[in-house]
Amino acid sequence: MTEERRLIWRKPVEALNKIAGKQHVPWYFASGFILFWCLLFFGIVIPYFYWLPTALTLEDEGKNVFISECAYRNLYNLSNIGIKISGTDKNEVEAVNFLLSELGKIQDNLQNELFDMEIDRSQASGSFLVNSALRVYQGVQNIAVKISPKNSRSETYLLINSHFDSESGPGAGDAGFMIVTMMEVLRVIATSKQPIQHPIVFLFNGAEEGGLQASHGFITTHRWAPFCKAVINLDAAGSGGRDVLFQSGPNHPWLVEYYKRYIKHPFATTMAEEIFQAGIIPSDTDFRQFKTYGQIPGLDMAQCINGFVYHTKYDTINVIPRESLQNTGDNILGLVRGLANATELNNTAAHRDGHAVFFDFLGVYFIHYSEATGKYINFGVAGTIFILIIVSMWRMANVSHVSYSYIIRWFILLLGIQISSFVLALTLPILISYVMDSFGLSLTYYSTPLLVFGLYVCPSLIGLTVPLTIFFSLQRNDKLSNHYHLQLALHGQAVILALVTVCLTLLDIRSTYIFVIPLGFYATSLVLNLMTILHDLGYAWIVLLKTSQIIPFLYSSYVFYILTVVLIPMGGRTGTSSNPDIIIAALAALGTVLSLGFLVPLINTFRRPSLGIFALLAVTALSVLLACSTQLGFPYRPKTNGQRIAYLEVRNKFYDYDGQLTKDESGYLMMFEDRRREQPLLDSNVNLSGMVSLKSRCERHMMCGMPLINNRCLVHSECSWIPRSEPVEPPQPTTLELLRKTVIEATTLRFEFNLTGPINMRLFIKPEEDVTINNWSFLRTYLDNPPSAGRPYQIYFKYAFDRSPLHFFIELSVKRREPMHNPSSQKLNTEFDVPLFQIGVSAQYIVDEGDDQSKEFASTFPSFSNLEHWPAFYQSFIY
Repeated sequence: MTEERRLIWRKPVEALNKIAGKQHVPWYFASGFILFWCLLFFGIVIPYFYWLPTALTLEDEGKNVFISECAYRNLYNLSNIGIKISGTDKNEVEAVNFLLSELGKIQDNLQNELFDMEIDRSQASGSFLVNSALRVYQGVQNIAVKISPKNSRSETYLLINSHFDSESGPGAGDAGFMIVTMMEVLRVIATSKQPIQHPIVFLFNGAEEGGLQASHGFITTHRWAPFCKAVINLDAAGSGGRDVLFQSGPNHPWLVEYYKRYIKHPFATTMAEEIFQAGIIPSDTDFRQFKTYGQIPGLDMAQCINGFVYHTKYDTINVIPRESLQNTGDNILGLVRGLANATELNNTAAHRDGHAVFFDFLGVYFIHYSEATGKYINFGVAGTIFILIIVSMWRMANVSHVSYSYIIRWFILLLGIQISSFVLALTLPILISYVMDSFGLSLTYYSTPLLVFGLYVCPSLIGLTVPLTIFFSLQRNDKLSNHYHLQLALHGQAVILALVTVCLTLLDIRSTYIFVIPLGFYATSLVLNLMTILHDLGYAWIVLLKTSQIIPFLYSSYVFYILTVVLIPMGGRTGTSSNPDIIIAALAALGTVLSLGFLVPLINTFRRPSLGIFALLAVTALSVLLACSTQLGFPYRPKTNGQRIAYLEVRNKFYDYDGQLTKDESGYLMMFEDRRREQPLLDSNVNLSGMVSLKSRCERHMMCGMPLINNRCLVHSECSWIPRSEPVEPPQPTTLELLRKTVIEATTLRFEFNLTGPINMRLFIKPEEDVTINNWSFLRTYLDNPPSAGRPYQIYFKYAFDRSPLHFFIELSVKRREPMHNPSSQKLNTEFDVPLFQIGVSAQYIVDEGDDQSKEFASTFPSFSNLEHWPAFYQSFIY
């Protein structure tokens, strides 16, 4: 372009810039700007998130589709059995009989000319090591159903798993929902004429809660297990919503391709997978057992909405709509049929090819690609952004008659301002969560999630807005128009996201795609503006920018709303040592930055942008006031949003080396499961007098000298003790019987024991410093990988259908000792006449309601308390 033509082209642009650069939209039009994005969120994101398909009825039978009315009827009968704890008659007899009866009906209606069907009821016993503890189980039950093509000799099976045992309640959502879904899927396949290529094993396992025992028993001992080449695991952390895919593979992205191809209502995100595997979510699933002990790839799916009722007595059929069953049933039926005909099952090892990146868009469309492809995309988008920004700044310099270095200096200044905005947007909500927690006001949003907007979203918006608004109110620059300054500010935002993208990609974080989406669409709008004169026509470029950010806004707000909805209920059971508000605040802040990071700076196109900041401050202040001083900020509500409290009615007995009883005490071992601990109970009728922390006891005694509910008491000192004067009487005896003590050689001794007691027991074994356990009847791997110094061996024992006593031995080696005199026996001791090890026996009577005094204590808790309690007996011996 010649100089003459360049001047001709510049004149109209400069004329328009003089007009556009000096004019701002009236401030009251900002309300329309805000309203537009609110309508997108409440009119599209929320409805699509909660959308469920129409439930089909018995009138639709015969159409080869999932009928939610059939599943709902089965769920009604299964949940009405009550609490189905593994080892109780309700689980081992009533639930098993119900399932066998319904499966028998399906077998009676089988398409015999197409399929063979075999029902196998089995028991399993075994052990496995997890989290520095050994889990031992005996007689857990599985019901496995294999449906095969007629006369099939295939040795390649598809496994579908869920559990029917429940904890703390009927488990309509946790234990029953996926079970009845599996039964209805089996019914449809068995009674229709649509063929399958591979046999399908439906595993109804009877011991998942508290240990994942039945799935371990199946995958390690069952005759069909070696032929299972892929698994669909079905579980729940909520009740009555959509089913989310939150784990895949590992290293088998072809499974995600089948998910895309056959799922009717997709709901999945790699973010959920990485959050779950990072341990932020306090749960585990049978998927780990199949992956670890069977090397089986698969898909892990779960209910995740309304986690408030999870593992409570309110997890009933009343909170589950038929439409939810239809949604999951449609998905699982399609997926099972797809995978049952997958050629990849013939040789899954040949298709082992890295991780996948996957996510759905509003439940309408599912997107996935390989991790390697994701890295190319991430680096490509980041690199493109840098190039486009360089071109954009060259255009600014050319049109504004300034040097390129002049533009770069302003860009560096604005980049610094945007970095400060980015940091403030992320840290202000986290700071508020910290301050609220320091005043004992965590979880204020627990029953009123709308407070998240005022407490965390608005401060994040303030952080994004204030630095840039101050800059525009102070800067005076006739060489570079305001709209160019605004573009440079947005370029700064893009550079920040690009740098974050590059760093996270280098760290192999697949969830980096959430940064790439708004960045990619910003690049698209920038390309279109650069290709036209809009880039240089005042604020005309904003039209394309706003349009380009609609999809990123919809997706970012959608995925962070999902995470917030799922994680808020989990904050009520993460323990007292962690502050769940920080996680929710961080999610809200990150979601705000990604949803509105390219839009919030546009507030400076309106007159009086400070009014918007004051409005955000007012909303934040009002939210803090409501959270601190009104019932809206009180976390708990009866039935719907209860405070989880677990406690044991404990009897402790300690015996010395001579077998004498040295201590006998009773009391309540309290474990408050959320950050507020006992604070909400202080104004109630609950008698907490005498309550003390277990911390000092944990420092003095092995395993705190208590039948601990879990190791939070030990690791984080989260438990408290309330003594009581009246002894707790265990509902049944728990006996550790020393059968024999045998000297094997000069420094080696063998102890043999029998243990009898309730369905859940724990053994804690701690040898003295100069004593080594060199053999025992338990898993050898545990001896080869002992717990950390000072910690005892922990063995969790589970009875189910088989209640025969636990017989075990411990073989110890002792270093040579100097003979010592024992005043009580008046004789010299050998190596074996002194204490060698401690052993603690913890018995948990989880199906018993406790004695009258315990029942009276439970009745004093307020209506918003979700209680989980039972008697427990702890005995400590020295041998």
